[in-house]
Amino acid sequence: MTHVVTESCIRCKYTDCVDVCPVDAFREGRNMLAIDPDDCIDCALCVPECPVDAIFFDDDTPANQRDFLPINARLAKLWPPITRGKGALPDADTWAAVPDKRTLLDEGR
Repeated sequence: MTHVVTESCIRCKYTDCVDVCPVDAFREGRNMLAIDPDDCIDCALCVPECPVDAIFFDDDTPANQRDFLPINARLAKLWPPITRGKGALPDADTWAAVPDKRTLLDEGR
């Protein structure tokens, strides 16, 4: 079992969740975070910290976001760990409530 970062994180990348993760399971891409399922210990400390409600326990992930489970696993192998919070993307507040951002995911690091 693991937690997963979903579509709401795209173009926001708030890092409040990173500061509470006891095992440094987060990975950082250009415009989104991911959780490494091999490192996540399911403590759920990150869930309430996300201001855009982008993090779910894998079994509780909404059906239309379940494809982010394999996306997180794949990207966690490509992206570097992030162990300390930092500022969100400059226009994060503008993107926070925008739905259907899946096509905007930048898989680069």
